[in-house]
Amino acid sequence: MSKYAKPKVDVDSRIHHNTTTLVRKPLHLRVRVSQGANYRAVKSILQDLRLHTVCEEAGCPNIYECFEAKTATFLILGETCTRNCRFCLVSDGTPHAPDADEPTNVANAVAELGLRYVVITSVTRDDLADGGASVFAGTIRAVRLAAPGCIIEVLIPDLGGDWDALQAVVDAAPDVLNHNIETVPRLYSAVRPAAVYERSLLLLSVAKEQGFSGSTKSGIMVGLGEKQDEVAGVLADLRGHGCDIVTIGQYLAPSKEHFPVARYYDPEEFDQLKQIGYRLGFSHVESAPLVRSSYHAHEQYRR
Repeated sequence: MSKYAKPKVDVDSRIHHNTTTLVRKPLHLRVRVSQGANYRAVKSILQDLRLHTVCEEAGCPNIYECFEAKTATFLILGETCTRNCRFCLVSDGTPHAPDADEPTNVANAVAELGLRYVVITSVTRDDLADGGASVFAGTIRAVRLAAPGCIIEVLIPDLGGDWDALQAVVDAAPDVLNHNIETVPRLYSAVRPAAVYERSLLLLSVAKEQGFSGSTKSGIMVGLGEKQDEVAGVLADLRGHGCDIVTIGQYLAPSKEHFPVARYYDPEEFDQLKQIGYRLGFSHVESAPLVRSSYHAHEQYRR
């Protein structure tokens, strides 16, 4: 196995590994593990409807808090990604065909959980002609029917730069359109070799040119070896492409085989990055060690 190859492990061991390694990190990165009644209820609903969440597949450290609060980030288009980003725990390989019932099942889960805000994301599907855009659009519309008052955020892949596919998502009118920039351009070839920095930036501005009237959003991880001026440069690029909301969080290597953590930022450094973001004109900046793209997403949108 190469230094950056992703190990194959099951979902439960992913989450267990991630939370146990967090114990050895700085104190401000510790999480409280709790599997209360709401946590178990959310797990049951997801299993009954054959749904995946990025919370589980990516081993998110906030899963216990979010599930207990009856929130989850739905992962559509299967659980296998066609790309092999070296920071990510989601399995890569050859995915199955999309599940035709998935949009309805997501909508039913949103209604059953009584969600007022839902985040829908996906694996990257370079094998599909439209990158899965039509499934995003169908899921948005299904949620609108099942839960009319629910605010919908979609966290989409770059769709291979297919702006016609992006138009299909824009036309379905989510409230928030999110696409993560992830890291600074210097590290793209090492961290996410199949992605293109400029393409990810363009997606955000093109969406608004296509008539998207909601909030655009992006996220960046720190601790991969970037410098603060590089992070500031990314924030300026995002704002220059019309991004409204940005999230900044600490990168945590899911395993020893993933891209290594270069260093852990202090909470004060996240505050400094937050102030840089606000000076650039973002409507909201969520910046803290355990911040993830969809963490407290409703509060980000409301603010």
